[in-house]
Order: sequence, then structure tokens, then C-alpha cells
Amino acid sequence: RADGSVEETGPLRAVQQHGPTHTDAVTSVAALKPDLCVSGGRDKSVAVCSWRSGAALQRFIGHEREVTKVTSAPDANRVFSASRDKTVMMWELHGTSGPSQHFPGHDLVVTGLAVSPDASQLCTGSRDNTMCKWDTETGECLGRAAISRNLVTHLCWVPGEPYVIQTSEDKTIRIWDSRELQVAHTFPAKQHIQTCCDVSQDGRYCLSSSSGSAGEGGEATLWDLRQTRNRVREYKGHFQTTTSCVFLPRGPALAPSIATSSYDSTVKVWDQHTGGRG
Repeated sequence: RADGSVEETGPLRAVQQHGPTHTDAVTSVAALKPDLCVSGGRDKSVAVCSWRSGAALQRFIGHEREVTKVTSAPDANRVFSASRDKTVMMWELHGTSGPSQHFPGHDLVVTGLAVSPDASQLCTGSRDNTMCKWDTETGECLGRAAISRNLVTHLCWVPGEPYVIQTSEDKTIRIWDSRELQVAHTFPAKQHIQTCCDVSQDGRYCLSSSSGSAGEGGEATLWDLRQTRNRVREYKGHFQTTTSCVFLPRGPALAPSIATSSYDSTVKVWDQHTGGRG
């Protein structure tokens, strides 16, 4: 369950499948509320759906090209989407079908979105090597920073902190200080492109995932954000690019776990502390 609760024990139930929500491939999915998710697709649309019924409760139309990333504000009342049309849009849950704010300014496809804990600011990253910071109310660009060869692949905000984690095709993971939009720390470069990142709810750890093929690469890596900022552990087992990595909500009787998905057509759940697969 998205809220961390466990409905039943024993053997896993069969996968629940629903009818298509999009008319083309789904490119991004994010949890919105315990019973809702938001998705974006190649059909240029953004949809809010129920986990339980699979029904699309709301659909947002406005992008001119494929939606690449979706995320929500911490209060779950706003949805943000990035697109190959080089723009980001903000949508109001239970509002009109049109965007409530536009964030144009990147020169290439937008590939990263991160909303501040108070939902007042938005950070975006792109294949144009830039990071931008925006005022979510006015749409004003509050800052722009460029680093050569920094093709952004993913962004996530550290809970309760002014820091944003960013992965890149240059094989590095960077910590940005959002206040001045400057790099506060860069982790040692990996051997492969870094495809995704996530931060634990306590803000202590960061996850990143790597590209790979034929059993080389494809690992997820756990990093310490608080003290040494060293690599803590790696999770190896995928045979191709690991496309996504997330910290799973921790239930009362569950050990801290993470999940990874890969081009090898598998999703794996790992014990965060030992690296063992569940």
C-alpha cells in the first residue's frame, strides 16, 4: 500500500490490471495520495487515477509533446508535469482541465522535477545542462545554473531541507543548495549514467540507479547525506539499466526496504541494510 500499511499476509495476490488510461505508452507515474496516482504519457496528457479502481478521475491536456516526468506538491493538491515541449506545467487537483501555471525557459526536453517542502518553489532540470528554480505562484524564474555536460536525468528534494539531489548522464550525483542554486556537494562519479534518485523520508540517505547492459552496471547505490557523504551500499542483481529506485514506506513490522525497476523486465525489492533481495 502507498501509505505503508499491510492489508494481508501470506502469498502475494495476483497482479491487478486495469484498462488503459493513456492512448500511448505511459512515461512516468508518481504517488499522489494513498489512494491516487498521477501519470504522464506519450499521448501528451496527464491523468489522476485511483489505485483501487484504475479509473481516470481527472485528465489534464496542455502539452504539445510527450510528457516526460510527473510529480506532486507535498500537500497533494497540485500536480506538476514536464515535457519534451521544453516546458513544465502546474495543474490543480479538482480544478479545471487547463494548467494553472506555466514554466517555460529550458532549451531542450525537461527531465527533472522537484517541489520544495512548502510547495512555494519548483526546481527543474533539462538535457540543456541547466537547473532552474521557479516561484510556483507567479511562474517567475528565480535562478538558472548551467554545468557543462550535466544532462539531468532526475531530481528529488530532501525533506525539510533546502537541498535538491540530481542525477546526470555525466555519471555523477550532485547536491544543490536551492537558496543560491549552487552545487553544495558532488559524489564520486560512477561508471555508468545515473538514471534516477530518491531520498529517504528522514533525509539521511539518497539512492541512485545506474544504466547497464549484459549484466554490467544496472546497480542501485545508497549514499549517506548527513555525515561522511560516502557510498554506503550497492544493490546488484539487474541485468540491464535500472530505470527507477525508491525508498518504500516503512510499516510497523517491516524492515527498511527499497525497490528498483529495470529494462530487464523485473522489479526487485531489497533489504536496505543488508542488500538482500526480498
